[in-house]
Amino acid sequence: MSHTMLDPLDPTSSGATDAIPADTSPGDVAPDEIPGSPQPRVFLPFFVLAWFGLSLALSIIGGGSIPKVFAFLDDATKGVNLSIVAAVGGVVVIVITPLFGRLSDRTMSRLGMRRPWILGGALAGLVGVGVLAVSTTLWQVIVGWAIVQAGFGATNAAVHALLADQIPMRIRARVSAAASAANALALITGALMIAALPNDAQWSWFVVPGVIGAVLSGLLFFGLRDIVRTERAAPWSWRDVLSTYWLNPVRYRDFFWAWACRLLVTMSIFTVTTYLLFYIIDRMGVPKELASGTFATGIICFTAASILTTLVFGWISDRTGRRKAIVWVSALLSAAGLAVAVFAPDLTTLLIALTLVGAAQGAFVSVDIAMMTEVLPTFTEAGKDLGIVSLSYQVPQVLVPVLAIPLLAIGGGGENYTALFIAAIVCGVLGGLAVLPIRGVK
Repeated sequence: MSHTMLDPLDPTSSGATDAIPADTSPGDVAPDEIPGSPQPRVFLPFFVLAWFGLSLALSIIGGGSIPKVFAFLDDATKGVNLSIVAAVGGVVVIVITPLFGRLSDRTMSRLGMRRPWILGGALAGLVGVGVLAVSTTLWQVIVGWAIVQAGFGATNAAVHALLADQIPMRIRARVSAAASAANALALITGALMIAALPNDAQWSWFVVPGVIGAVLSGLLFFGLRDIVRTERAAPWSWRDVLSTYWLNPVRYRDFFWAWACRLLVTMSIFTVTTYLLFYIIDRMGVPKELASGTFATGIICFTAASILTTLVFGWISDRTGRRKAIVWVSALLSAAGLAVAVFAPDLTTLLIALTLVGAAQGAFVSVDIAMMTEVLPTFTEAGKDLGIVSLSYQVPQVLVPVLAIPLLAIGGGGENYTALFIAAIVCGVLGGLAVLPIRGVK
């Protein structure tokens, strides 16, 4: 059944929610059309703000707050403890992200398909934030982080699905670039926030970023004119549930290679951001009481470069229609930055390395989401498919800490960051090579 597709940026939108039948097929959607409806003017700003809030909550709690807790609780076991928490949280996200994305595709609420998940996930995330705020043992941190990942992960899955629901292809790379710039700004803001918050107020390390993330997600809930299903989806079988986590890599070859590219590049960069605070303490010799300030400086260098290259390459990509060449540039910059970091003799050299790695990330994310949405198998299950896309970002949250434990232990003379960063270089180069077989994207 076909129906008229409208530009979501149409300023005449009233903000009401449209009812759209459930049986839309991919053939109903022209290349630059979307299954969504006209959006109010606040939609795009609120979309970017939600991206900022989620990035602030998840990235800073996982990359700044939790490592800081472990550094103060038990310096000798901080690396292993962080790896365990990161791995458990990653498993949670791997399970719930595609599942919640697909459930949102099937949701028949009067609020729409995505809005209940945006708001409900944010509220659940706040529960986990509360647990982390009072955690004093490893198992408490594990429980709190798992709840945070599940809650904000549900919100994140719904927000990702809006890229296919509501963002036309002709502006998708620019919107992707804006969202990625918001992610970078969130890293800067969060790093400065953690450095500014008092060392004796652990609760604030979690509550402040968590509340900001929830509130900004709430704005999108009120600013979105969501799709409402008017027909019930077919009943699920166990095969359908399992297929939530699977797309045939032979049938959808372009999607597979784009997914593999994102997985490998993310592993490369995630390695740096996850263990940066400990690298500063152990390799650079900065006392743990002062390390958050140095961490913030490094994140500023990283994200400033990321913002610049995100905006520049996002514009270039939309103008030229090319995505793959920019991924290659990203892989080269990442390898160069990580090589400098491996042999950094002082903080100045480390900051230069982080600037190069940040520039690499910015170049990659400027085309990453646009490239993934252009190789999606269908429009009708965008939540499910983009949930699988999100796995390419979430799986590294398990693989990196699991692989880091033996890599850091190589040699037995303290944590071996050289081996860890060399592995990150290999992942980045392989990620650049993974775009070569993609045929549907230039």
